[in-house]
Parts: sequence; C-alpha cells; structure tokens
Amino acid sequence: MNLFSRPHTSRRTPTLPPRPAATPTAAPTLLDPALAALTGEWIIDPAHSRIGFSVRHAMVTTVRGAFTEYKSRLYFDGRDPSRSQAEIILSTASVDTGVEQRDAHLVGRDFLDAATHPRMRFQSTAVRLKAPDVYVMTGDLTIKSTTRPVDLELTYIGNVTDPFGYQRVGFDGTTTINRMDWGLAYNSRLAEGGAMVSETVRLQFDIAAIRTVPEGGQGMP
Repeated sequence: MNLFSRPHTSRRTPTLPPRPAATPTAAPTLLDPALAALTGEWIIDPAHSRIGFSVRHAMVTTVRGAFTEYKSRLYFDGRDPSRSQAEIILSTASVDTGVEQRDAHLVGRDFLDAATHPRMRFQSTAVRLKAPDVYVMTGDLTIKSTTRPVDLELTYIGNVTDPFGYQRVGFDGTTTINRMDWGLAYNSRLAEGGAMVSETVRLQFDIAAIRTVPEGGQGMP
C-alpha cells in the first residue's frame, strides 16, 4: 500500500519484507467486516495529503511544517490488521515551514543535518486494532543515526469511489516524540528559563490514498 509515495519521483520504491503468512485466527471483535474489501496496496494522492509536524516555539506559539518529498509503501489487511505493513522514507532537506530562514536552520547541523543525513525512515514492526476504526502501528523511527521505537495512532476516516472512478481511503495519524532522543539537541534558552524550541514534537500524517488508476480513466484533477 503506497500510502505516502510521490508518483512523480524516479527514486526506487522501498521494499517491504515479506508479509507474514496468514494463519487461521479468530477475527477481532472490534473489526468492521467491510474493511476486508480494502485489503491490498494503495498509493497516495499527494494533492490531498500532508506529512507534517508541530512544535512549541518560545513557549508561546506553535510552529507547523511538513516534508514535501517522500516515498513509501504500505500494505493494509482489512481482515487481519496485524499483517499490515508500512515503510516511509522522507527527504530531510524537503522540510517546509513557510519561512526560508527557519527552514535553513532546521536542515542544518543544529537539527536534521540534511547534508550528512539526507533521509528519515519509519518502518513498521507491528499493527493492532485499538478501537473501532483506530489502529496502533508500532515501528522504528530513524532520524540521523538513531533508531528508536514509536507508536503511531491511525484513525480510519472512511472510503468512497469518486466521480473519476478512483476508490479513495483516508487515515489520520499522530505520534509525539522527544527530539532529544534522536540527537536533535539544539537547546537555546530564553531569559525566563524556558526553551526556545520545545523538546516535544508532534508528528502528523493526514493521508488520502487511492487504490489504483481505473483502466482508461482520466488523470486526477
């Protein structure tokens, strides 16, 4: 399921490990049987998706940004969510907060050090159903040279077939990390004693995905 891939890129698509063999297990009591029809691979609609973050700045405001270049694969199993898998690779140099000077600081050595570490990576290791339409995807997040586990909570929004014949599905995801755990150790202090940039960062995944391009179908608007 290419949930985050950018179709225009020529870079090689990341390869997921083989999916675990299906085993006869009882269906989770909270699983919607209609989700079985969504089992398979998907691709992102980049015009309607965002992979971003938010962080408190100077203790009084919130800065929001996004990564504009990325590639990934995700396989969703609507019958057995534990068999679902995801990988996403982001270009650290593609960070965009809307302020050029701030973006240059973020990709520099104080934070992402994009010249030395051009990619960030998330690789799922487990998926479980938490509640109706809510999944917890556990995975390894690599930033710079550090890999640590995180839990990404994903909410299934719904699925439709649009007027162009595309089957669409939506997910919203979020997780919170401490940037210091990944070596993003910039720590300028304010006169009042607080941090210029909070150590807590919220990662956000607002995803609209399509299954396939219909045969003979038109391009997306």
